[in-house]
Amino acid sequence: MPTTDSPAPEYMRRIRSFVLREGRMTPAQQRAFDTLWSRFGIDYQGTPHDFAASFGRSAPLVLEIGFGNGEALAWASEHDQARDFIGVEVHGPGVGRLMNALAARDAGNVQLYKHDAVEVLQHEIAPAALSEARIWFPDPWHKKRHNKRRLIQPEFVALLASRMVPNGLLHLATDWQPYAEHMLEVMESAPAWRNQLGPGQYAEKPEWRIETHFERRGLKLGHGVWDLLYRKV
Repeated sequence: MPTTDSPAPEYMRRIRSFVLREGRMTPAQQRAFDTLWSRFGIDYQGTPHDFAASFGRSAPLVLEIGFGNGEALAWASEHDQARDFIGVEVHGPGVGRLMNALAARDAGNVQLYKHDAVEVLQHEIAPAALSEARIWFPDPWHKKRHNKRRLIQPEFVALLASRMVPNGLLHLATDWQPYAEHMLEVMESAPAWRNQLGPGQYAEKPEWRIETHFERRGLKLGHGVWDLLYRKV
């Protein structure tokens, strides 16, 4: 498995799982970066980060990759204050929106990266640092020629496993059935992970994953939703 000192696998060096379409930030979102980043943001340094120092305590760490507008992460951090949450997102408007929401309730258990999640995992998160990781509704890259851009790939889930405590939880969710099938195939073949529900099984939506605006929109369009729960071996 990759370590913090290991070069990235070929897949992760050459292929991005996202395209950065920044979009226009509202004045409120820009003010969040100007006034709240020092409170909620972590500047990527490329070395293992001391999260206990950032949060002022030692608590289990939950990582959410690609939190979008932050709706689910804000809710989770408010309703699970015994744990600390790390969010990673590349799109500025969503990061700004979430910082404003966190400031509105004076949240103290959330820190955010505006950076590529693969690089954060490789260089900023130490081995066995995470108790849980959540990747909900990542870009499905539904065109066949783009499938190679999907985040859930063997090399990536091996890297993620190296950052998890034993029996740590990986929770995946998607509303694109071909991607759900791809996720299942990748995870069932990953030696560092075991399906919590049994081999080849999808999970019912857990109570801790709220139904977001994005998900409601998909359901109205007739999309299904597939959840997968895996434990670090």
